[in-house]
Amino acid sequence: MKKPVLVVMAAGMGSRYGGLKQIDPVDEYGNIIMDFSIYDAKRAGFGKVVFIIKKENEADFKEAVGKRIEKQMEVSYVFQDLAKLPDGFSVPEGRVKPWGTAHAILCCEEAVEGAFAVINADDFYGREAFQVMYDYLTSHEDDEKYQFAMVGYQVENTLTENGSVARGVCSLDEEGRLLTITERTKIWRQGVQIVYAEEDGSNVPIPEGTLVSMNLWGFSRGIFKELSLRFPAFLNKTLRENPLKGEFYIPTVVSGLIEEGRAAVQVLHSHDKWFGVTYREDKPSVTQAVRRQKAKGVYAEKLWE
Repeated sequence: MKKPVLVVMAAGMGSRYGGLKQIDPVDEYGNIIMDFSIYDAKRAGFGKVVFIIKKENEADFKEAVGKRIEKQMEVSYVFQDLAKLPDGFSVPEGRVKPWGTAHAILCCEEAVEGAFAVINADDFYGREAFQVMYDYLTSHEDDEKYQFAMVGYQVENTLTENGSVARGVCSLDEEGRLLTITERTKIWRQGVQIVYAEEDGSNVPIPEGTLVSMNLWGFSRGIFKELSLRFPAFLNKTLRENPLKGEFYIPTVVSGLIEEGRAAVQVLHSHDKWFGVTYREDKPSVTQAVRRQKAKGVYAEKLWE
């Protein structure tokens, strides 16, 4: 069995940060959040990282991130290209938005030979998440169903004090497998309660301990076949209904496979606290959190020495 690969979805980085040169370090040694994820992944056993980036960001990304990581692990770069579409489809006029997370994964098929984990570039996942995912991927193979995995976080560990967050709220069966994942685009703490906003403007409580997805998935190579099969149907619908902004999402594809009885998704648990820079005001708390982790000995003072 080949060592699992880590796939990092970083194609949105340039736009989100106003250009890659503006990526803020979260410690005094120039490390960004992604450095900590890759450090944790390497420590867990992952031997290769695949960065999904935009072609126009290639030089800046290698300068800001890649050069540092290339000294630590095998690295591949894959481009998420709007024009990478099935035969018979073309980019609608005026479309600049990428086609979404499921399309990003489809773009990296040639760079991944076996099982792999997927993460967002700008979320801190914590050491436990990478270890439980690596252990799962190295001990499970597809049978009559695809055997996928997802790391779930307790909702209260994934909030920011500076606004609302978007999370996939999960329901599980008795064996701890994923039944449904419902995207809630506005979750925040309101007094002592955690709530999400419904479309009609009402606020609905979410109990503490509810598991949510932070987009840390584990897949076999079978996912590529499913993405290839489903992407044309997505495009046909989206080009009719929402040609400039419709996105092909990982949770949508996974939910479809679960409903069809073709995939089992084991939900792995992380007790770590998420942190990320959803808002500019989050930066100081992220820096403090990194400092606390180093003081506890979770990370070396200088990560990549």
